[in-house]
Amino acid sequence: MICAVLMFSGLLMGTLSSPTVFPTSSSTEKKPCRIYNNGRSADCRGQQLYRVPPRHLPPTLEDIDLSYNEINAVHASDFQHLPRLQTLQLQYNNISHIDNNAFQNNTLLEHLDIFNNSLLEIPTVALEPLFNLKKLFMSNNLYKHATLADSFSKFVKLQILSMGGPLVMGLKKKDFYPLKSIKLHTFAIKCSSNLSYYEPESLKVVQTTIMGFDMAVDQLPSALHNMLHDLANKSFQVIQFRNLFEFTYYLGKDDIFQGLRNVKSQQLIFHRGKFNENLLRMALMNLQVTPIKRLRLQYIDFARSPTFVDSGVGSSITNLALDNLDLWYISNPDILRFDWRFTWFKKIKHLSIQHVYFNSVPCDSWSEMEGLEILDVSNNRLQNDYVFNQRCDYSGTMPNLHTFNMSTNDLTSLKDLSSLTREFSRMQVFDLSNNKLGSTQEREDCIWKQNITHFIAHHNPLGSNAFNCLPTTVHYLDLSYCNLDQLEMTYFRKATNLKHLLLSGNKIKFIPSKWESLSLQFLALDGNSFGLISKESFQHMPQLSELSAGNNPYHCTCELHAFVEDTLSEGKINLTDWPLNYRCYHPEPFLNTFISKYFPGKVACDIRLVITISVVVTAAVIMVLVLICYIFDLPWYTKATYQIIRAKYRAHKEKAVGEMETFTYHAFISYSHSDADWVRDQLLPCLENNRNPYRLCIHERDFMPGKWIIDNIIENIESSRKIIFVLSRHFVNSEWCNYELYFAQQRAMGKTFSDVILVVKEPIDPSSLPSKYCKLKKMLSTKTYLEWPQQPNQQQFFWAQLRSVLGKPTETQDRPHSIRKRNSEGRISVIGPPVEKNMPKEDMPDADSKDLEFDEGNGIELSNLRQIPIMVL
Repeated sequence: MICAVLMFSGLLMGTLSSPTVFPTSSSTEKKPCRIYNNGRSADCRGQQLYRVPPRHLPPTLEDIDLSYNEINAVHASDFQHLPRLQTLQLQYNNISHIDNNAFQNNTLLEHLDIFNNSLLEIPTVALEPLFNLKKLFMSNNLYKHATLADSFSKFVKLQILSMGGPLVMGLKKKDFYPLKSIKLHTFAIKCSSNLSYYEPESLKVVQTTIMGFDMAVDQLPSALHNMLHDLANKSFQVIQFRNLFEFTYYLGKDDIFQGLRNVKSQQLIFHRGKFNENLLRMALMNLQVTPIKRLRLQYIDFARSPTFVDSGVGSSITNLALDNLDLWYISNPDILRFDWRFTWFKKIKHLSIQHVYFNSVPCDSWSEMEGLEILDVSNNRLQNDYVFNQRCDYSGTMPNLHTFNMSTNDLTSLKDLSSLTREFSRMQVFDLSNNKLGSTQEREDCIWKQNITHFIAHHNPLGSNAFNCLPTTVHYLDLSYCNLDQLEMTYFRKATNLKHLLLSGNKIKFIPSKWESLSLQFLALDGNSFGLISKESFQHMPQLSELSAGNNPYHCTCELHAFVEDTLSEGKINLTDWPLNYRCYHPEPFLNTFISKYFPGKVACDIRLVITISVVVTAAVIMVLVLICYIFDLPWYTKATYQIIRAKYRAHKEKAVGEMETFTYHAFISYSHSDADWVRDQLLPCLENNRNPYRLCIHERDFMPGKWIIDNIIENIESSRKIIFVLSRHFVNSEWCNYELYFAQQRAMGKTFSDVILVVKEPIDPSSLPSKYCKLKKMLSTKTYLEWPQQPNQQQFFWAQLRSVLGKPTETQDRPHSIRKRNSEGRISVIGPPVEKNMPKEDMPDADSKDLEFDEGNGIELSNLRQIPIMVL
């Protein structure tokens, strides 16, 4: 019924409105209409067509919209090829003529709309073939009479009929006689604003559920009495009067609404028109004794009469018992107390006051509305001080109020509203949506009536601090679009009856893991800012059965995947907006991917499997490292590196106090003890005993007594410009030679190996060398080395090559040092300072005269050196 009322209201509102101008596009010869719905529908609306384009209309059409064009006539050939046509819309054109046989081949037509055209007469002959007509709109044309031809009696299927126009000056008794056997759903009649006649019983034969009058009785107020008399003893759903007084306010004393007493209708609507307190009082007084229970005044221009005087006598409207009273879009809020009283609200059950924009609510108004169950004052720009007056006594007021709607106003204070409604003993539903609540800080807790079960406050700038001022007795709480960025867990622990919670469209950044709400059954969290959600988030909500959490910037992780999988498989919680509103936001490769299509690997999400794999891989890596250490003798290299670091550190400390100097020797000679004779007899004499002697360092002569062997090796290698390795099978088998080779490599770290000179005393196969001599293998394979010739005639050339590699001897810095050598028994001999070349032979000290035992007291752990003779290289 409501849908029918709305449709009919729109119909009547359009009868006097001027043609609406729609955006138009250029009409083309090829495609003036859009054909769709598999060739069953055509949209030619607003194409500036001057005639119907039959060539472009396929014969399969069932629905054509040609409204808002400039068509001036309908010809017989326009629709004759459309036998399936059921709906034809021609409203808002300029049609002045319709051929008699225009619809001859359209017998299936059910809906014809020729509203707001220029027809000079009702097209009776053209309509005769349309026996299946159900809806016929032909009002707002230029015909001067509303008389229907007898052929209209054949439209037995007709449900909706609108007729008349601005030139119809009145109604006659026989105008609608052909409709006496037709039961309509909606009938609307429009007459001239200057109604000049209305014959009694003109509408008596009309049988309809919804009756609409669009006629002004300014010049003939008595016509209203006859209209109401024609409607007497009939049952209607809706009776609507549009522009009852269009230009003047009624100042007469006759009760023109007296006929309402005998009218049976569920609803009476006054749409537009001018009302004063006198006319309104007449209508309300008669409504007190009618079965009409719903009254609506909308778009009314209300004004008090210039002669109105408040006599001080009580209001005459004290028994208006209505189920619904709607006051919408009233120009003057004085209509609320048109006789300076509010008693006409006393027995109203549902009062709706919208777009009236009143700015005060007197104290006595609350006490007068004692029968009110639903009060709707939305859309009125109300402010706190308009509705709440601290000087008013609200005790015992609104005893039956159940629902209070104050949405879409300018309210700012929850505290004032809680004070206003504190005495409303039965109020359960409070709607404060679309206000400005929270724009002022609420610093004190609000005291609400304990019976509030539904609190609706969506679209308010509440903020998270507003939880301190919300009722805790609610079953239903709507805080959608309230600028919330976090949740107050204390409130939800107090709201023990909360079952339905809406938090959509906020800025909530995370879901607390300790969110406790034992009674909650429905939760809406869609359109927020959190990206993580897990099963633990709702573990303290045992009753939760429906969850809406889409349109959030989700981080697609294993935790989210597990939540979705568990939720869908268990079926305890229904994701109401799954899966279309659930998309990945992070990480970037999954942006806008549906979460339903996000499947992370089992390895990434199973922590137990990750731990197992990690342990296995770690153990395997350790085993491989141990094996590599074993194969490549890494412990030996580690120990040697440790020794060289220690020695370099000590050398650094000694250098700081001037105890070390660089390039004391031209070359350091590294050789095995088995090759010592060759070094002493061949190498040293050839390099030291000549006109430009080289200063060479050998361990037997030049190592400093009392120092660690490792330190002596490193220090003398660092103090030598070149390092000569005398290679032989004995060299490869010497542990100390291996150390000296390694330290030479460390010295050359980051440089080239140009300081290293290889002298092969006897042939060596590089492939036969142990693995720890990998660097020596590479050097023998890639570096040019000197080979000691066995033929004496070639040895002179060998020495020349060696001197060339050593370079021209330069001055070296002397330092005091001792000469020590090892005797055949493995002891160390200290032989004193170095011997100068020109020292007399008899002054040379005896190298074997004094032996010093070298043991652990001198700082060497023999066990750590693999029991190798200390000075034998």
